[in-house]
Amino acid sequence: MEKIAVFAGSFDPVTVGHESIVRRGLPLFDKIYVAVGHNTKKEGFFSLDKRLEWLRKVFSNEEKITVDFFTGLTIEYCRKVRATHLLRGLRNTADFDYEWPIAQLNKSMLPEIESVFLLTLPEHTHINSSIVREIIGHGGNASQFLPDTITIKS
Repeated sequence: MEKIAVFAGSFDPVTVGHESIVRRGLPLFDKIYVAVGHNTKKEGFFSLDKRLEWLRKVFSNEEKITVDFFTGLTIEYCRKVRATHLLRGLRNTADFDYEWPIAQLNKSMLPEIESVFLLTLPEHTHINSSIVREIIGHGGNASQFLPDTITIKS
């Protein structure tokens, strides 16, 4: 059976931490969907189109990666693409405390799905999209937190 993972998030913006988790997941899976969860009731800092463009640019040379978006529950998207795994990154215990009940609920709703957690590299544990957005929103230089292929003018 093909091992298909979904790495879902807002990616608002995509960070080096996101990129690292996906690239480190490549040897584990036959295919990875990097999927932007689109909440129609919530406006992102960056447009959905811009986030998809950046993700496609970051992973343009990876045949095993498909960049996509979805609305609704992540688990329903997993069902749609026949995912066998959810890929998640953990920076700290707060992330674990947040992710663990979600993984349990997802397992209840789709018993064949397995959640796989990768620990963030030590040099990325302090990076999250909210802080990066704050830096960008105040005109700061966030380039060290973004993949090399992404340039955001402030």
